[in-house]
Amino acid sequence: MFGSSEMIIVLIVVLVLFGGSQLPKLAKNLGKAQKEFKDGIGEANKADAEPAKADPAVEAASNKADPAAEATSNKSDDAN
Repeated sequence: MFGSSEMIIVLIVVLVLFGGSQLPKLAKNLGKAQKEFKDGIGEANKADAEPAKADPAVEAASNKADPAAEATSNKSDDAN
């Protein structure tokens, strides 16, 4: 990707643009941003790994059959 000569040129340009005193602050902020990014990725993976917990009331309601639907299906079965 990049050779050693290209990396040296990039480092010199960064040093000229930001100055020697700003370089440690820049590196510190870059490290913090990288850590926050990794933490965010880890939290997203953790949330995806945990199974979703359904609300018991919703689960109970979905398990109950619709009486009107059962009556309709029973009548059509009797007609055949």
